Amino acid sequence: MSTELTNAEINHLITFRQALHRRPDLSGQEMATAQRVVAELEQLSPDRIVTGLGPWAEPDGTALGGTGIAALFESGKDGPTLLFRCELDGLPIEERSDVPYCSELETKAHLCGHDGHMAILLALAMRLGKQRPASGRVILVFQPAEETGKGARALLQDPEFATRLPKPDMAFALHNLPGLGLGSVALKSGAMCCASRGIRIQLEGKTSHASMPQDGISPVEAMMTIAAGLNGLSNGLDAGQELDTSYKLVTITHMSVGEPCFGVAPGAGEIWATLRTVTDDVMGGLVKAAETLASNAAKTAGLSLHIEEDDVFDACTNAQETTAMVAKALAAEGIRTEEQTEPMRWSEDFGQFGHHCPSTLFVLGSGIDQPQLHNPDFDFPDALTPVGARIFERIIRDRLG
Repeated sequence: MSTELTNAEINHLITFRQALHRRPDLSGQEMATAQRVVAELEQLSPDRIVTGLGPWAEPDGTALGGTGIAALFESGKDGPTLLFRCELDGLPIEERSDVPYCSELETKAHLCGHDGHMAILLALAMRLGKQRPASGRVILVFQPAEETGKGARALLQDPEFATRLPKPDMAFALHNLPGLGLGSVALKSGAMCCASRGIRIQLEGKTSHASMPQDGISPVEAMMTIAAGLNGLSNGLDAGQELDTSYKLVTITHMSVGEPCFGVAPGAGEIWATLRTVTDDVMGGLVKAAETLASNAAKTAGLSLHIEEDDVFDACTNAQETTAMVAKALAAEGIRTEEQTEPMRWSEDFGQFGHHCPSTLFVLGSGIDQPQLHNPDFDFPDALTPVGARIFERIIRDRLG
């Protein structure tokens, strides 16, 4: 049976969530947020709190991450290990809102609801603090850098995660979703969120005087060829294209060439694009096609070429076993549930957990008229916190007792 939260606990969670909303941290820099979370968890006496998880170094040597947290609740009896994950990071967007707890930090805001997801996991910790599972154990993970696709991979590859915590047998997560009725759930087995990755195509030639462009090597024609070719790799621009294994979308997000002056013919340029597919296998083929296209255009124009990848998200695929567990919990809690027919177009790095154990991500409705995720006026509805915690706890009680 569920252990209900008191009104005082719910009010505390609202205050906690709104405090997080005021002071968001960006991906890989969530030190202050992590400190707040640890201070809350310490009041609930989990059997172990592991901090400092998921560090990594950028190509230039910049150290990021290392802010991940895991709280372990043991039963003391044999049984499986269930993992529940939320995200620590906000977004580099200016919030435009009249709520009294609007972000106090310029161009930083919780406009995806990760502050609310943290509150849900803290509510679950409150419930587990009152009543441990009857068997097995539960790990609550507060993960860095979901927005950049780097946090889950860094956390799961961290030796501290493997040596200081039991291996999870199943993993679960949720994400709030505007446009879906408040407190309703959309659930599907199989492909849940698209794979995506950013590629940065850098072309280098030679500048010349604008009156003598033939003396230089300009990237302009190659960039036009590459841009048209990247668009030609897509079928996702067709509104009727289903999100199935053939789905491919290439979105050019940035282009630059030369310097802003009239006297110099350009000698360098860049194209940034986001590639998106339903499966990792198709993503591999799409990346190869994009790289071949860029390579051929650069060679024809006599340009040097450098390609970098960033924001790499694997596909998120829901296992049948764990999805059935979520469906059972939703039915037991009387949560209105809709069948989700297609994967989400956006990506979620929770897909990394699926490489380690059966896992399921589901979406929890944040309201029909709610501003969309990443909009400057989005705000997580606090009414969802006890709902999300109830669903997670029911999964635990159904499986572990």
